[in-house]
Amino acid sequence: MPMSKHLAIGAFNSEVTRLLGSAFEDAWQKLTTSEGAFADQRRAALLRELLAKRIIELGRHGERNHDRLVENALANLVKSNAAPDVAGRHLN
Repeated sequence: MPMSKHLAIGAFNSEVTRLLGSAFEDAWQKLTTSEGAFADQRRAALLRELLAKRIIELGRHGERNHDRLVENALANLVKSNAAPDVAGRHLN
């Protein structure tokens, strides 16, 4: 599911939309690198949605730093216990 599904039309200008999209893709890449391939596509879709929503929320609150967007979105998953890694430990 693309992140654009969660973006309200006109909510962000094109530069911010690209920034949020890039942060989302980088966060997803880090998650999949840490967690490996997802056997359950529904779980993968849920995690993608949670990442997208968090990054958009941060964007709505004015965050424009790519690294903080990525790290905060990943930390939010860990905090919610939504994304333990394959060994059962949480992402750092």
